[in-house]
This record gives sequence, structure tokens and C-alpha cells, in this order.
Amino acid sequence: MKNENVHAIIGPQRTTEAKFVAKLGEKAHVPILSFSATSPFLSPNHNPFFIQTTQDDSAQVKALATLIQAYGWREVITINEDTDYGNDLILCLIDAFQEVDVRLPYRSVISPSSKESDILKELNNLKEMQTRIFLVHMRASLASKFFVLVKNSGMMSEGYAWIMTQGLSSSLDTIDSKVLDSMQGVLGIRPYIQISKGLEDFERRWKTNLTSGKANYKTFGLNLIGLQAYDSIWALAMAVEKANIDNSSFLKQNARESKVDLAAIGVSEIGLRLLNTIASTRFQGLSGKFYLVKGQLKASTFEIFNVIGQTKRIIGYWNTKKGLSKEVDDIYTIAYSVSKDNLKQPSKDNLKQPVWPGDTTNQPKKLRIGVPARDGFNEFIKVEWCPRTNKPKVSGFSIDVFLAVLHMLPFPLPHEFVPYVTKNGQSAGTYDELLYQIKLKVNF
Repeated sequence: MKNENVHAIIGPQRTTEAKFVAKLGEKAHVPILSFSATSPFLSPNHNPFFIQTTQDDSAQVKALATLIQAYGWREVITINEDTDYGNDLILCLIDAFQEVDVRLPYRSVISPSSKESDILKELNNLKEMQTRIFLVHMRASLASKFFVLVKNSGMMSEGYAWIMTQGLSSSLDTIDSKVLDSMQGVLGIRPYIQISKGLEDFERRWKTNLTSGKANYKTFGLNLIGLQAYDSIWALAMAVEKANIDNSSFLKQNARESKVDLAAIGVSEIGLRLLNTIASTRFQGLSGKFYLVKGQLKASTFEIFNVIGQTKRIIGYWNTKKGLSKEVDDIYTIAYSVSKDNLKQPSKDNLKQPVWPGDTTNQPKKLRIGVPARDGFNEFIKVEWCPRTNKPKVSGFSIDVFLAVLHMLPFPLPHEFVPYVTKNGQSAGTYDELLYQIKLKVNF
């Protein structure tokens, strides 16, 4: 900006870098476009010259909460890398999970520089806990080491469930095939990319140009981050032409000779005009429709996939209007009519059957414990209903004894208390009648 009169910057790629450069862009009125810095705290409300040409991480939290709710899980342990990228999302997840009554009993934070022994120690700690449902939020570099250790620890087996956030899910093409072997049965969520003729033609040219005249040359597939980088360049190029910014300069430049003196940077005279032009740019890109809302790429449909072998099998889709579904629809051209009740009560039946860790179709679940709901003797068993979520809360001396015994067990026992009630929340019968449901194999 000082020495070359740069009027726009594409990048930086990481959250920490982006936070610094965004402030620099604000000072000099230079638009900063990032296609991969996804922190929710990089909002243009605080950084007016910073543009996220990607969806920020908060866009996925409702999709993740809906997915977990659909499988009936009440507790999830988050595992994230100890960086700005890893930590910023967790605050958004806490709020989203509270809305669907999902608890986060423990948060595991792993440094990218951790030794294998440190990660194994933390995995052994997780094995001793009751919860077997894990949500992983980290970059591919750390995940490549982490999931191999997960499998070696026996935690990629039946009874466990692993879910990846969009950052890692969108980078799986860069992960070695041997690492993918340790991720069998993992679920992932990432923005859906609609296959178009333009995308197919570009991929064909991409492979041809890279492999032409190069024997045994291996190319990686085009992932979301690469496609959004390409679309970001196009967006900036279109905006530059439209804004007609030839022969522009910086104003109020400081005459200091130091090439690294930040105080010597002036103010771009066309920065605000270029920023507004970028914000209003619309086109159909390779990664989807390029459409910015308040300086951020408009949220789109997410696809949910299951790692099986070396492939990512799509088991469903999610968007804010339709919720979960087995088939994808064009969110930009189709108007949906879906009741709020349907969105609040998602079902795994709206997804295709996944293959879980341990090569099984049996969903990881908890022990269901029937509890009588009767008036009287509340000191022993008491069933209450949360007015906000309409979820049961079970307490009393009998429950305290059960939990104390559970704490002494040398192995985890995932469980949930299920009141024996009618659809109206009234008692469904006596204690003897509750026990008889076991013989009848009734799932209430």
C-alpha cells in the first residue's frame, strides 16, 4: 500500500492474519478480500473494509445443531484447535446448542504444536467420559495427526460418533488417503457446490494445464476454498472495471523513508468507491452465486456427508428454509413452505442411512431408563418439565443413588431418563405397568 499503491488485497488466509490486515485496510481505506478466514468475529461491523468472500463459521452452527438434534443426542463434546480459528466458533456453538437443549459437558482444546503423547493423553481422558459424541473443529494439518491417533486409541469403533465442521470438511481433498482410512464413519458438513457446465469446463482445463507434458504428475481436486479464491479474483476484477479507478493514488501520504512504517501509509482516494462496488457485485461463480450481504458471502445450502472408504457419500442437505432433506433444491429459485414445527423437530429419517465408526449402521446411542411419573413421594423420584424447552428434568434420592453408582463404574455408560407418560405429559401407568413395557419391548 505504501510502496506500490496497492488499492485492494486478496487474502489473508488465516484468522489471526486477517484481524491484523483488516485494521490496516480500515486505516488506509483499502478493501481486504478473504476467501478462507471464516471467524465470526471478523464482521464488517467492526472491520468496514474487510470482505469475507466465504461464509463465516457462524453460518454452519444451526446446521450442526439441527443434525445433532435429529439423532437425538443430548450431549456433545467439542474438540477444537487452540487458535483464533478454533476458539472463535465455540462461542457461537454454545448459543446454538442451548436453543435445542444440547449440553456441552466438556471442551477439549488441542494446540497445533501438541506432541502425539499430549494428544493421546487427552484422548484417554475423553475415553473415560460418558459422552461418545464428538464435534471436531480444526484445520487439516492438525486433523491429519489427530484422527490417526483417534483410531489407534480405539475410539473410531462402534458406539462413537464423530462430526467435522465445514473448514475441515472442505479440505479433505488435501488429506492423505492413509489418514482417510482412520476416519471411516465420520460425518462432515460443508457448503454445497452446485455442479455447472462452467465448473466442469474449468476442472477440465485445470487438470489439462497442470498435467500437460508432466509424467506421473499428481493433482489435487478443486475444493471449496480454491473455488472461492477464483471467484474472489473475478469479483475484484469486475469491480475494478466497473468503478473505473485508473490513475488513482493515495492521499495524505507521509514522507518518511521507512518501507515498513505503518504510519507512512496514506488513504486510498478510491477505496470507498471500490468497496461499495465490490459489495454490489453479483454473478454466478464456480463455487455458487457470488452475493454479499453486509460484506459477507450469503449463506447457502450445506451438504452432509459420510466418509466411506476414500469417498464422501452425501447423506443429506440442510438450509434455513427447508431444514434437513435427502435431496437438494435450488435455494435461490425455489420458495419453500415449511412450518416452524417441522424445523424445530428434525428427524434422522430426513437423511440417508450413514455407516458409523466400526462399520455399523447402528446409531451410537444411550441407555434409555424409564422413570415413573406419579404424584407423591417426590423425595425419591420427581419429574418436572422445563417450560422453555418442554424437556423433562428428573431428580430425587433414587436418581442420586443411581448417579453415584454410575460414577464408580470403571467404564462410561451413556444414558438418558425417559418419563413414563402419555403424549399429554400425564402418567401412563403404575410402576408395575412401566416394568411390563420391557417385556413387551415397547419404546416409549
